[in-house]
Amino acid sequence: MIVFTYPGQGSQFSGMGSSWLSHPSWELIEEASDATQVDLSDLLINADDESLRETQNAQLSTFVLSMLVLDAVERLGLDSTGHAGHSLGEYSALTASGALDFFDAARLVNIRGKAMKNALEENPGTMSAVLGLSDSDVEELCDEIDGEVWVANYNSPGQLVIAGNNSVIEEASDLARKMGAKKVTQLSVAGAFHTPLMSSARAELSEAIENTDIRPPSGVVVANVDGMPHENPETWRALMSAQLCSPVRWTQTIETLLKMNFSTFIEIGPGKVLTGLTKRVEPNTQRLNINEPSDLDQLLDLIAPTLSTDVSGVSHEGEHLFSTDRLVVSPSAGMFKPVSNLEIGEKVSNGQLLGHVGTIEIHSPFSGELMGWIAVTEERLTASQPVAWLRVT
Repeated sequence: MIVFTYPGQGSQFSGMGSSWLSHPSWELIEEASDATQVDLSDLLINADDESLRETQNAQLSTFVLSMLVLDAVERLGLDSTGHAGHSLGEYSALTASGALDFFDAARLVNIRGKAMKNALEENPGTMSAVLGLSDSDVEELCDEIDGEVWVANYNSPGQLVIAGNNSVIEEASDLARKMGAKKVTQLSVAGAFHTPLMSSARAELSEAIENTDIRPPSGVVVANVDGMPHENPETWRALMSAQLCSPVRWTQTIETLLKMNFSTFIEIGPGKVLTGLTKRVEPNTQRLNINEPSDLDQLLDLIAPTLSTDVSGVSHEGEHLFSTDRLVVSPSAGMFKPVSNLEIGEKVSNGQLLGHVGTIEIHSPFSGELMGWIAVTEERLTASQPVAWLRVT
């Protein structure tokens, strides 16, 4: 089974959108710019590394590029049944699953980044990566220090991040080395993210979340706060708010997905941090990071051979691509509403009405079997965004 993972702040880099400029999925950039009143094209192409390190720029650019890459992957006809994102990436996961509208999510990410920037100016802090100690050792270390220091990220076994006030982090880092840490590295950040020092940002973000429509996700989405999947929109409201002041339990997230039989992990967005962390948690997985258009061919090569046959000789198609697969795409931008009388597995005829985008009708350009809906009801679509997946018979 395939799970898409989405990176958080820190994976961004200067010019990371340049290779996508001529790709059809670039149209999402204009929509995100409208939602946030930020020139995302300039941010993804021209911004230097120093500018991208600013919290609000790092978060917004990473989210938008992740969604652009996801759109490009979906245009291939590939979807996943699982989603998980690291910190900011959780907003990408919720958007990919249909729980959040893209326009709303871009607006929330922009608010989140600005709120966290304000919080770190009020309560400066920093973070350090600790390698080579167990979870319990690092937790004990934080308890022993007389000051504000917490575990902020459980990234993988033996790789945790602590966060707190600058002077306290120095003391905690020295203690970690005495306890046998292989390496302790202070991160190039100006705030203690995922700790109580972000409480003012949480208050500001919570109000925005409360006023945002959240739907039950399609498929599995695993939360940072507890490393567990959730479906209830009100639960997600609380988790999205709590996440700012709670540690990211990424190790537990990967372990949960493994227990649910996910075995192929595709990182969607800039960088390859999560691909590396997944390998540390469980080396016996298929892994790939998609951040350039050229990576799409590698994705097809990875997925195509995964057609399997069980002991009875029955082939299972699952989440694989075939030469007979076709995508029906949206003719325009707007809110999607599928027809109510069409079920998965039903035959679709050439020209049959599949739904509406706003007042525009969507008709299938070919006959086939409906294998699945790619868009969800009331999702705001862009022109040429995939709506349904058919298999020509």
